[in-house]
Amino acid sequence: MTRSNVALLALLVCFASLPLFGGAYALRLGTTACMYSILALSWNVVGGFAGYPSFATAAFFGFGAYMTGVLLNMGLPLLPSELLTLVASLLLNGLLGAVLLRLRGHYFAIASLSLVEVLRELVNNATDLTGGGMGLNIPLASGSGIMADAIFFFYAMWGLLLATAVVVVAVSMSKLGFGLSCIRQNETAAGMVGLNATLYKSIAFALSACFVSAAGGIYAAWVHYIDPSDVFDVLYSIEPIVMALMGGIGSPLGVVGGALLYFGLEEVVWRNYIQIHTGVLGVLIVLLLLFLPHGLTSLRPRILFRKVKHV
Repeated sequence: MTRSNVALLALLVCFASLPLFGGAYALRLGTTACMYSILALSWNVVGGFAGYPSFATAAFFGFGAYMTGVLLNMGLPLLPSELLTLVASLLLNGLLGAVLLRLRGHYFAIASLSLVEVLRELVNNATDLTGGGMGLNIPLASGSGIMADAIFFFYAMWGLLLATAVVVVAVSMSKLGFGLSCIRQNETAAGMVGLNATLYKSIAFALSACFVSAAGGIYAAWVHYIDPSDVFDVLYSIEPIVMALMGGIGSPLGVVGGALLYFGLEEVVWRNYIQIHTGVLGVLIVLLLLFLPHGLTSLRPRILFRKVKHV
C-alpha cells in the first residue's frame, strides 16, 4: 500500500473524532463533507482509473435516495434498506455499464447525462410509488433528539465513506485497477493483448454507482423528504468531476482532498456572498484549476522544490 493511501485511511480515521468536539452544526457540515467525498471517490473509479467522463452520478444518487425512501416507507429498517439499495445499484449499473460503455468520449458523456433525465421522468410518473413531483416523505430512522440525529447520520455517512475508500484503494492496487489504467491509456491496445475491456469497464461503472446510491439513501433518511428536482440535480454529476480535478484525478487521497477543499470553498463563499455565491465559487475554481492543473497532487514538496530550484 502506498503512503498516500495510508494517509487517506489515517485522515478518515481522524475524521471520525468530529463528534467529540463538534456540535450539531459541525456534524451537519461533516456529514455533507463525507457525502461529497463519497461522490468524488466513486466517480474516480470510472472517470479517473478508466478515463471515461461519466455524468451519471446524479442518476445513481437519485436512484438510491428513492429506493431507500420507498423501502423505509414500507417499514423496512435503514440498514437492510441501504444494503438492498447498494446491491441493486451494483447489479443494475453493472448491466447498464455493459451497454453504455460501448460508447466512447463525448458520446458516452452525453449518454450518461441522459440517464439522469430518464430516471427523473420515471420517478415523476410513478406517482403511486414515489409521490411524483410532490416528493416523498420519509419516516424518522434514528434517535429522537437533534444531537442524536446528527451523530447517527454523521457516523452512517462516515462509515460509508470509509467503506468506499477501502474499496477504491483496493481497486487501485489490484489487477482491476491495472486493467482500468491500460484502458485509459489505450483501450484498443489493451483489447489486442487479451484484456476484457467490457467486463472491466462494467465493474468500474457498477462500483462508481453503488456507493453513490447508498449515499443517496442515507441522505434521504437524513433530510426526511426528497423530490426529483433535489436528488436528480445535475450538480451531483458535475461537482464530483470538479472535486476530482481540484484534488488530482486518479489519486484517492487527492480526490478526497479536492472534495474537502471544494466543500470548504462552497461553505465560505455561500456565507459571505450569498447573492452571488455561485459566480464567486466558479471564479475560484477556475483560478485553482489554472494554477494547479494537476490538482492538489501538484503540491508535493519534492515537485515544489524542483520548481523553486529551476526559477
